[in-house]
Amino acid sequence: MLPFSRVAIIGLGLIGSSLARAVRLHMPTVRLVGYDGSAAVRARVDELDLLDDIADTPGAAVIDADLVVLCVPVGQMGAAIEEMRADLPKGAIVSDVGSVKASVAALAGLIPEGVHFIPAHPVAGTEKSGPDAGFAELFHQRWCILTPLPGTDETAIERLAEFWKRLDSKVETMDAQHHDLVLAVTSHLPHLIAYSIVGTASDLEGVTRSEVIKYSAGGFRDFTRIAASDPQMWRDVFLANKDAVLEILQRFTEDLTALQRAIRWGDGDTLFNLFTRTRDIRRTIIDAGQDTAAPDFGRDHR
Repeated sequence: MLPFSRVAIIGLGLIGSSLARAVRLHMPTVRLVGYDGSAAVRARVDELDLLDDIADTPGAAVIDADLVVLCVPVGQMGAAIEEMRADLPKGAIVSDVGSVKASVAALAGLIPEGVHFIPAHPVAGTEKSGPDAGFAELFHQRWCILTPLPGTDETAIERLAEFWKRLDSKVETMDAQHHDLVLAVTSHLPHLIAYSIVGTASDLEGVTRSEVIKYSAGGFRDFTRIAASDPQMWRDVFLANKDAVLEILQRFTEDLTALQRAIRWGDGDTLFNLFTRTRDIRRTIIDAGQDTAAPDFGRDHR
């Protein structure tokens, strides 16, 4: 038996359109309804035939839905809930896909009585955006972290977990605050560093922009991929998770200062020991199935 029969997706960019494609692939009998604030996006989703119905308002999208998934930037989630809250059916589950969870959990007071609210985060994505960038396999064997509030109905949690498992995701449950600290390390800080490095390279007076592009080595090239991510989404992420990001950024700054000192004083042992330890972490990530060991990250050079 399927965990849900009618799913509403609010926000039809990379994640929302991938979710629609994944549900179509793995649960083809589920009725899909969606909404996006952009008329152009709604028209494109209609052309791509990703949904059974495209609504003109968030409220119209959620009528009769038993699962509503918010796929909008975290800074817009409160407004999205306000627009649809009067139309949410009793017993429905409202969830989301944001990469910050404490600020989303704080919106629980906007959810009507009788509606379950379970924040979630599928740890998957690319640097691309828009409905054309989505693909059904985005969530395959990726973690989806559920961060239910205390007292949340256990059956509702189990139904949402089963939904993500049906999309071939692996499901974990954790506290929202802990999630935000973990993601500050694994996702948010790397993006901040990428934005900073690419911005620094573009501002260097002694290096022309054409040289930066022409001589992009693998490291800088991969930073530019991360730095090409959706600016609005990441602006909201850093503002919503500022405490955890600042905590990890302070630790990173201290570690960077130690590296600076090692280079200045020719401390090769410190550098070698760090590089050996970090290489082991890379191998562990590959062994866990979170990336490929293929040369050049499996890029197709044909």
